Formats: sequence, C-alpha cells, structure tokens
Amino acid sequence: MRIPVIAAAVTLAAGAALAGETPAPPDAKVYFIDLQDGQTVSSPVTIRFGLSGMGVAPAGVDDKKHTGHHHLIINEAIEGEELNEPIPADDSHIHFGGGQTETTVELPAGTHTLQLVLGDWSHIPHNPPVMSERITVTVE
Repeated sequence: MRIPVIAAAVTLAAGAALAGETPAPPDAKVYFIDLQDGQTVSSPVTIRFGLSGMGVAPAGVDDKKHTGHHHLIINEAIEGEELNEPIPADDSHIHFGGGQTETTVELPAGTHTLQLVLGDWSHIPHNPPVMSERITVTVE
C-alpha cells in the first residue's frame, strides 16, 4: 500500500501544550462518513472524515483553540501511553497534516480495521482523545 504522507515541520512555541495536554471539548467527535463497521468495499476505498465539536487546522498551527488534524490508523491501534506521544507516520498511521478531510487508499483484499484519531498541532492526540470507534471493513 503506497499512500503519500504529508509531514509538517513543527517547532515548540512559547507556552505551547506538552504531550497530551492540548484540550479538547468533552463532546468532540471524529467519525467516518459513509463507511460503516462490517461494510464490504472495493479498492481503492474513498474515506471521508467527519468532525463535530472542533475544527480542522493544519499541523503546526498551535494558536487555534479546539482544532486539530486527522490521522487514519489502518490495522493498528493507538492506546495507553501512545496517546501521550506523537502519532507515528508510516503506512499504518497516515497523517493529514494539511487539513485534508478525505482520502482514497488502496487496500488489499481481506479484512482491515480503520480508526480516525484527531491530533493537535504536533500530531499528539488531544486530552481527552478524539478518536472514532475502530471499524472493520472487508475489501473484495
């Protein structure tokens, strides 16, 4: 699976939040639009990201309250201490640091899990984390 990863250089600004300290409203939600748990799909798969209670801002933008950018997690999970660290950038952890709200991915035939995680300006999940449920899709 080849997916372009968009990375943004970030620098620590004076007074910027540390790992896992960027606040999120308790009612913030990230979710998949038009993609449901248990759905059978064909590759390439178009995935649209939904967000409520917060706004989207590119990586590196640390002065916009209650904003973040999307990360698509494929066949992996982010949990525990990982929620206090920058989300890795690889084929299983895809960053949308430009503020994108949809993507098309090539997935091989079989079963795959997908999850959305909103990251702050430095790719660290918010506190509390804004994550979708992990869904399972089957690619024909």
